[in-house]
Amino acid sequence: MAKVAFIGLGVMGYPMAGHLARAGHAVTVYNRTSAKAECWAAQHGGTVAATPAVAASGADAVFACVGADDDLREITLGPDGAFQAMRPGSLFADHTTVSARIARELAEEGAKRGLLVLDAPVSGGQAGAENGQLSIMCGGSDAAFAAAEPLMQAYGKRIGHIGSPGSGQLAKMVNQIAIAGLVQALSEAVHFAAQAGLDIDKVLDVISKGAAQSWQMDNRAATMAQGEFDFGFAVNWMRKDLGLTLEEARANGAKLPVTALVDQFYADVQAMGGGRQDTSSLIRRLTE
Repeated sequence: MAKVAFIGLGVMGYPMAGHLARAGHAVTVYNRTSAKAECWAAQHGGTVAATPAVAASGADAVFACVGADDDLREITLGPDGAFQAMRPGSLFADHTTVSARIARELAEEGAKRGLLVLDAPVSGGQAGAENGQLSIMCGGSDAAFAAAEPLMQAYGKRIGHIGSPGSGQLAKMVNQIAIAGLVQALSEAVHFAAQAGLDIDKVLDVISKGAAQSWQMDNRAATMAQGEFDFGFAVNWMRKDLGLTLEEARANGAKLPVTALVDQFYADVQAMGGGRQDTSSLIRRLTE
C-alpha cells in the first residue's frame, strides 16, 4: 500500500480520497477549508496536513483536485506548494480540469525535480466519484501513467493514457464539446415533447433504445422534464471548462460554433440564477 496525499476535498476530491483510504492506502489530506479536511479524517481516518507541502512530504504519490489554473499553480509551485516537498521519483497526478498550458508547465517543472507528473482530468460527475466509476483521461510519460494507474483504479472505471503532457486536458475538452451540444439537443427534445403534449416517459422509453440514446438521456431527461437540477456538476464549472476549450480552439484553429453558442446559453442560465445548478438546467432557457 502507498503513502498518498490528496489536495482538494471538493465534491469530487472528497470521495476520491475516500476510495484511496478504503483501498488501504495511508492518506494525508489538505483542503483550503480545514474544517472539511477534519471532517474527511473523522470519516475515513488518515491525517490532516496544514499545507500542501506538509501533505506531500514523504508521499509516494500526490493527487490534486482543486479549482482552476491559479489554484493548481498555488498548491504545487507556491510558497507552501507540494513540489518543494516531494522526493525525486514520486508521482504528482492532477485531476483538476485546467488548461493544457499549465499541465505542460507542471510536467516540465516536475521533470527538473525528478518527479513523475500526470494530468488526469475526470468525467462522470459527483455520482461517478462517489461510486468509483470515473473515466480518467491521462497525459504524461509512460512512467507517470504506470505509477498512477494502479492507484487510480480505486475510483476509476475507465483509465486511458492519451499521450504526452497536456493530452489529458485536451481529451477532457473533447469530452465537454460533446456534452455541450448534446445537452442542448436534449433540452430542445424534452421541451418539444412537452409542447406537443406527449407523455415524456413513454417517449423516452422508446427513443432511449435507439440512435438517440445517451448517458445524458438515460440519467437526466426525466429530471429535466420535472425541473430538477441538483446533480453535482454545476453550470459555473461547465462555463469554466468551455472557456478553456474555446481558448484552446482559438489557438489551434478548431471551429466550434455549437460549443461557443451553448457556452453563451449557459451564460443565460447563470444570469437566471442557475450557476450552481446541474448542467441539465440548460433547458430553463426554453421553459421559463
